[in-house]
Amino acid sequence: MYPFGRFHGKTNLDLIQYLQKSKIIKSEKVFDVMCQVDRGKYTNYKDAYIDAPQVIGFGATISAPHMHGYALEFLAEKLKEGGRALDIGSGSGYLTTCMALMVGSSGIAVGIEHIAHLQEIARKNIENDHPQLLKNGQIQLIVGDGRLGYLPKAPYDAIHIGAATPEITETLINQLALGGRMIVPVGKENADQTLYQIDKTTDGEIIQKSLMGVVYVPLTDKEKQFKS
Repeated sequence: MYPFGRFHGKTNLDLIQYLQKSKIIKSEKVFDVMCQVDRGKYTNYKDAYIDAPQVIGFGATISAPHMHGYALEFLAEKLKEGGRALDIGSGSGYLTTCMALMVGSSGIAVGIEHIAHLQEIARKNIENDHPQLLKNGQIQLIVGDGRLGYLPKAPYDAIHIGAATPEITETLINQLALGGRMIVPVGKENADQTLYQIDKTTDGEIIQKSLMGVVYVPLTDKEKQFKS
């Protein structure tokens, strides 16, 4: 078995089968959706099917495939037909597309990114892979400050935050639906970070669970990211 970051596949299927064999992908639902979303259409690298993060510009990355697999598995039970999902720091558009497919034609996945150029790249990537998701409104791409969430489509059954925040804010917790779940990396840049699962019960109780140590780029403002 390859350590994370060392696997090189020739095709998207090679990569997803590796994640399944590594027991990162455990459900057929996540396996099927990651097979449908070709990572090679969301990065400019020749080695698109390597299990490692890749730079997409402006200090942003497309996460390593194993982190996408983990995120989708953690959120899978909340990404149901007709659900609402929010992808904060949507970057390449890859995970937003996966989430959109999982909530189905009657659901919606919102991808929010504060750099318009990155959001335009995401739009082109999705048009090259699953253009129907944009045409039918299953994906909505927003340029804005993800630290504030996106209130017009709230509450969300699933929220994914693709960059590390120093703390979990009430603003985002308030946008979780009852019974919803948020996955968020918490910690400062170049310091220990932890991926947390935040559940809001049907009674409104907040339950926080530590999942694993991670390394993410920081969730920051547009001006700081432009300098990255």
